[in-house]
Amino acid sequence: MGLLEPPLIQVASWGAYLLSRNILAISFAPRDTHEAQVQFALERGVPALIGVLASKRLPYPSRAFDMAHCSRCLIPWGVYDGLYLIEVDRILRPGGYWILSGPPINWKRHWKGWQRTQEDLSAEQSAIEAVAKSLCWKKLVEKGDIAIWQKPTNHIYCKKTRKVFKQPQFCQAQDPDRAWYSKMETCLTPLPEVSDIKEIAGGQLEKWPNRLQSVPPRISSGSLDGVTAETFREDTELWKKRVAHYKAVSNQLAQKGRYRNLLDMNAHLGGFAAALIDDPVWVINVVPTEAKINTLGAIYERGLIGTYQDWCEAMSTYPRTYDLIHADSVLTLYKDRCEIEDILLEMDRILRPEGTVIFRDDVDILVTTKSITDGMNWDSHIVDHEKGPHQREKLLFAVKRYWTASAPASDQQDPKTVS
Repeated sequence: MGLLEPPLIQVASWGAYLLSRNILAISFAPRDTHEAQVQFALERGVPALIGVLASKRLPYPSRAFDMAHCSRCLIPWGVYDGLYLIEVDRILRPGGYWILSGPPINWKRHWKGWQRTQEDLSAEQSAIEAVAKSLCWKKLVEKGDIAIWQKPTNHIYCKKTRKVFKQPQFCQAQDPDRAWYSKMETCLTPLPEVSDIKEIAGGQLEKWPNRLQSVPPRISSGSLDGVTAETFREDTELWKKRVAHYKAVSNQLAQKGRYRNLLDMNAHLGGFAAALIDDPVWVINVVPTEAKINTLGAIYERGLIGTYQDWCEAMSTYPRTYDLIHADSVLTLYKDRCEIEDILLEMDRILRPEGTVIFRDDVDILVTTKSITDGMNWDSHIVDHEKGPHQREKLLFAVKRYWTASAPASDQQDPKTVS
């Protein structure tokens, strides 16, 4: 993959184009006739999730994306008091861009082909313009079929205009990063306070690739309880050693091109993904809903991508999505909430045949897990911790066999080993 630029959110075709140019994107499409785009994207090795703009927040933290792109997505941006654009504003970084291509942009030229009236399209664009203005966005350009708006870098001016014009008020109650089954609101997510109009709310991000190793502003500002600049650096170095150990144990992980789509089920600060940045892979970093600290915002500030997930529920993705799944203490995290079997079955659903799972957990849990994965016809074995055999934490490497229900497992082709 080479260098990784700040992520965006848009539909898959552009995501594939950007990925070939070392820019990482999350693509999503709703659960309707468009959701096949998600499957196609994943099969091409492009990051994608099934998602929808409806009544709940998108499963991303605030100030996550540098750009949001909508190409002929037919979302009614101007209705419901601008609810959907308000949600886009929440996930955009200060100074981030929103790009809209297709209806109603350039309606004066295309209205006949779109089989809509000029009055209807003019009213739709006027509504979008009004909402964008109420969010203090600046329209930079409208050329051809594309229009681009920019979010302000702070809310100093925007707060002054609230008192003069009828605009959405700033949200007071909800945590702006809380986005798992959280209801959208028609209020504007406030940016962190600044003292000068020229300051960037939340702090200036380093340019890539320094950004990956730099202490994220959410950590340097002290907004993540218990996470300091020192613990961040220690975590980064720790995962470099751990990933090196994984590659020493599994020759398949060390092979360039063997894997493409990776999932980290309990990402913490994104150290696993950061350690793989020079490999031709991408990683969806999941912060579980059970995690004690919501670190997903810091992960995005590193230039990585991710989402929230409750692992007692199914993930919004297709079967056979990921080549490799990394599960660090996930089974311990959920041991009092749901059955290990249920989590393993969901992992089996989203793992490709001959895909690999790396478990890190207490040895007792891994022994139980291995007995279950053996019954699922996975080929697995437990190996020692990178610090040696005297650690209670062990590793379980498992490969999902390629087999069909029409013949017994003994008649199937032998799976590839993990070492």
